[in-house]
Amino acid sequence: MNKKKPRKKLTDDPTRILTLANIISLLRAFSAIPIIYTIIIPEYQWLTAILIILAVLSDALDGYFARRAHEVTNFGKWLDPAADFIVITAIVLYLVIYGLFPKWFFTFYVLRHIIIAVPAIYFLNYGHHVLSANMWGKWATGISALTVFLHIFEFHAIPWLKDGSLYSAFGLLIISLILYLKLYVTIIVNIRKNHHVE
Repeated sequence: MNKKKPRKKLTDDPTRILTLANIISLLRAFSAIPIIYTIIIPEYQWLTAILIILAVLSDALDGYFARRAHEVTNFGKWLDPAADFIVITAIVLYLVIYGLFPKWFFTFYVLRHIIIAVPAIYFLNYGHHVLSANMWGKWATGISALTVFLHIFEFHAIPWLKDGSLYSAFGLLIISLILYLKLYVTIIVNIRKNHHVE
């Protein structure tokens, strides 16, 4: 009778901080600085496009390297969406200040992350759950990045593309928020059940 091979662990040490994947995520967070700098200088906007594309690619690469090297860490689960939030929020804030991006989207984007982050920090502190990005959230981040790109570089040949990406990002962000809140409800129910058992 063939024995099943033991399942490979996703990580040998989930408490590790310094991994290749986490370094890539950190670089993505800091990429907001050169992106904003190049937006300010019109002749450098070709570099803006390259930096934004690299930031988007890094979002896929950090997860790939983490899984490939079996270095999916608790810190990485937090850092990946945090890096996305930092880079998008910083660029959008700059665009909002100069009237190049809708203020309502920026306000919603920030509030959504606060709503997700506050319970997540609580659950983490009490050892109930380590939150990681869901697939809807990943898609929402990708479309949000596309929206930012289209507000910097307008494609006049496809006039509906900018607004289309904006409202698509908004819809995906709403869906992912609802899924996070459903997850939180499940966690709270399980915590209460465990307390009753004890």
